[in-house]
Amino acid sequence: MRRTVFNEDHEAFRATLRDFIEKEVAPVHQDWEEDGHPPRDFYRKLGELGVLGIEVPEEFGGAGAGFKYQAVVMEETARAGVSFGAYSVHANLILPYLMAYATQEQKERWLPGFVSGDLMTAIAMTEPGTGSDLANIQTRATLSEDGTHYVLNGAKTFITGGALADLILVVARTTPFDPEDRRAGLSILCVESKSEGFAVGRKLQKIGLKTSDTAELSFSDVRVPVENLLGEEGKGFSYLSHNLPQERLAIALGGAATAEAAIRHATAYVKDRTVFGKPVAAFQNTKFVLAECAAEAEAARIFADRALELHDSGELTVADAAKAKLFCTEVAGRVIDKCLQLHGGYGYITEYPIARLYADTRVSRIYGGTSEVMKTIIAKSLGL
Repeated sequence: MRRTVFNEDHEAFRATLRDFIEKEVAPVHQDWEEDGHPPRDFYRKLGELGVLGIEVPEEFGGAGAGFKYQAVVMEETARAGVSFGAYSVHANLILPYLMAYATQEQKERWLPGFVSGDLMTAIAMTEPGTGSDLANIQTRATLSEDGTHYVLNGAKTFITGGALADLILVVARTTPFDPEDRRAGLSILCVESKSEGFAVGRKLQKIGLKTSDTAELSFSDVRVPVENLLGEEGKGFSYLSHNLPQERLAIALGGAATAEAAIRHATAYVKDRTVFGKPVAAFQNTKFVLAECAAEAEAARIFADRALELHDSGELTVADAAKAKLFCTEVAGRVIDKCLQLHGGYGYITEYPIARLYADTRVSRIYGGTSEVMKTIIAKSLGL
């Protein structure tokens, strides 16, 4: 079906990005996977291209454009079967926190580097014993007697971009735990990676998303200036809820894009691959499987585009975003699995894009809130 979500400017940006991926990313992507992340200078190249500052106001060096441009990035990376490392967390997850809660002074201090790629960011929420239960966070930050800094102690895990980040938004408990109000007392502190007492621990080995570094972080008596408190003390939990619709929309858009990419890869493969003297595409089962996939992927695309339009107009609700994430990621999982099956044994070889899509997409039903959490949110919106 004809899409109406993008305009000529978006498509011009798409053409530029597609050319950049072909020249700067695709030839070296395998090296990035082996290294566990892109070279640090790659993020500066993204900055030069304008990708990191798409939504950042012009006064801080950005383009001041909308989220739809980020959707184009997701579609083009999925189409090419590549990843921009920790880009998505930096641009899609961290920026909304900085724009909503940072002071003018903090924005002037951090956003120019954010845009250029000289200052990469990460967010540290998950802890070894907490998982999705953020109210149970144990990392603690104690305000010094003279009120000039916090002393931060604790550990975090599953931190995307944590190994290369220059600034990390750390969720910590700044007041004692209250069993009557488990969500109270959490704050967000912006910790510079050069701080004494901060350390990057193990770099976790994942099934997929191998160009996106994921690490364990530790904080031992780290001094964090009070000027690095993001927003108000004790409001951290409500802040974390603020960006969830956009985060889940981004994952939904990625799901729709990867499903479409899988169909393209499978269609090209079955036309070229010969079995029993004829192309795999000639068999009725192949045609039926790809027809099913095309119908499901089209439904996911329409759903994702509609959610993107609602977000653009400020009307995307928490339940809407949960529905989009649940549907699009589940569709992506089914479609990619079927498309891999059509590749036969070659679908299990990582040099084929379908294998990377299969491994990379699996986590989309986990991060940003599991499919089960999405169902709970949707059920609540139904009054259940």
